Amino acid sequence: MQEKIEIAHLLAAVGRGEREAFDQLYHATASQLFGVALRIVRDRARAEDVLQEAFTRIWLCAASFDPAAGQAMGWLSAIVRHGAIDLIRRTPSARHVDEQYDGWFENIADPRDEEADLMAAGALRHCLGALDETTRAYVVEAYCSGMSGKELAERYDRPLGTIKGVLRRGLAALKTCLDKNA
Repeated sequence: MQEKIEIAHLLAAVGRGEREAFDQLYHATASQLFGVALRIVRDRARAEDVLQEAFTRIWLCAASFDPAAGQAMGWLSAIVRHGAIDLIRRTPSARHVDEQYDGWFENIADPRDEEADLMAAGALRHCLGALDETTRAYVVEAYCSGMSGKELAERYDRPLGTIKGVLRRGLAALKTCLDKNA
């Protein structure tokens, strides 16, 4: 819990332009965030590029972080995840996804701490299991496979607004459940 509070304080300091805080934030989170990028792009060099771009974005946007809206590590991870997904979308050669890969829970878990990794994966399984099958499929495909709302709408032959609404409600339910199980 103390580490979560410290990261939030570091983010606030980075938002004020404090370079020392940025350095501390980088050292405290880079390995975990690199793991997030690597699990999505599955290429070490590309993951390094994603991480570099993410920390540039973090430096520029840290002032917009609102601790009341969510956990600092979740905010940082989302920046990295979105950067990795954007890279995949921009480069067709990086789109290769192993159809047999079943490790989508691990895409979200912390690579530094195996015990916490298992607990996070267990909580995620529980909370995803509480979602209806359609919502769960949309959330998993959007956040672990990098599919956009438009791609989901085409795949499932549903209106884009419907997909966005299901994703929004599903993510809200998932966040509530994960907050209770944290």
